[in-house]
Amino acid sequence: MPPAVPSVTEPDVASLHAVCAELAEAADAVREAARYASRVALAPRPAPATAGPRPRRRRGNRRELVSALTDPRGFGWAPHGRHPLAGALWLAGVLTSRESLAVSLAVEGLKARIRAASVRHPELLENPTTSRVLRAIDEDRQAEAVRVFKTLLTEKGAEYALALLAPSFADIMAWNALTDENPFNDNAGWQIATGRPLTSDCFLGISAALWSVLDRGAGRAEPHTASAELLADLDTSGTIVGYVRNIGRIGTGGLLLVQQVAGPDGVGRHVVQLAGMGKAFNAESPQDLVGAIDAVGSRETPYTRAVVKALRRLVPSGTEVALVGHSQGGITAMNLASSRDFNALYTVTHVIAIGSPVDHKRAADPRTRVVSLVNEHDIVPSLEGRSAVSPYAPPSGFTEFTWADDTHAFPLCHAAERYAHNLEHDVPHARAHVDSELAPFRGRVTGTHLFTLHDR
Repeated sequence: MPPAVPSVTEPDVASLHAVCAELAEAADAVREAARYASRVALAPRPAPATAGPRPRRRRGNRRELVSALTDPRGFGWAPHGRHPLAGALWLAGVLTSRESLAVSLAVEGLKARIRAASVRHPELLENPTTSRVLRAIDEDRQAEAVRVFKTLLTEKGAEYALALLAPSFADIMAWNALTDENPFNDNAGWQIATGRPLTSDCFLGISAALWSVLDRGAGRAEPHTASAELLADLDTSGTIVGYVRNIGRIGTGGLLLVQQVAGPDGVGRHVVQLAGMGKAFNAESPQDLVGAIDAVGSRETPYTRAVVKALRRLVPSGTEVALVGHSQGGITAMNLASSRDFNALYTVTHVIAIGSPVDHKRAADPRTRVVSLVNEHDIVPSLEGRSAVSPYAPPSGFTEFTWADDTHAFPLCHAAERYAHNLEHDVPHARAHVDSELAPFRGRVTGTHLFTLHDR
């Protein structure tokens, strides 16, 4: 009998991720080779040591390098580096849609990552419009992919479209950055493709340094007298579900909640609960759009400065603290944990980031335990370039729990209340793990303190 022919099946995610990693590594190697070749080819010719013509072989080498840097059979159109001429040639290539071998490899890696997301999330292909977006990407039809995506926004609304595409949104944005004719967002696309921290955005290519200039408030905190109703409504169970619900209850209007706890061992500890972004543009609060974008690329922001000022009024130096934050609050929690100055004041034992883009941040103290909780249809956690279905593992020392529920609508799937619901009903293993981590903070609440945070 002839051997049985195996049936055709979808590739598994692990295999696709292995291909992604190899393509990213190859793209890096090719780009580095092109940078070296550009430096040699465009370097000023040294003056000859003796009179007479320059060696012909040297001129020949330069011509060969220039040819390799501009030939589709070599590096493609690949001048690269700090030399002004290299920059001008690179820009000319972008504006005339000339292909670079390194970028082509990076783009193929991103396409494999997008394919992996659709294997893990078949709803991406089951929806007729999103499947057209993914097909256009796979066939390198950038203009059509953008047009169909705009159709999806119009037909279904941004809330539905962004949530549905969230598992692959960061990779789609990076693919678009590397294939469109905007030269300013290429660096962000490259950083996502190769697993590096973002230093600019994928849309316009605005530098993180510029956002820091726009977000220069000194930060200020004032004690807040809470209503009896709010105080009675706050959860004192010491569980992750309770903390997330508290964050939802204090809202995004600039309140910070700190609960003082007498732990099971009798030691006093503090749980700092940080909410996310409120109004997009709010000159009074550090919890606005400019502050949120700045927090992704910066360590110190008006939000962190305001929190430090609040804690210094309340928490004794050396105290153990747990930082629990949602969205921008989770980014701020990681920014505080990454600050050596903050760690000199307090012992940061835990950071719990909920729906937050924190994967490229590191705690200053390696003993700090970091847990990231992510709904895979929440677009916010992927805004720093690493999605929940990324081929790159979370940083060493991070514990990441991801899941997908049936709420394919943004911002509903991002809301603190929805995360509390998920943790209570859908991902009991994540809830149990975090509650075990925070066991030293579970005890009698001996003090509840609220502060109003201001940008200036």
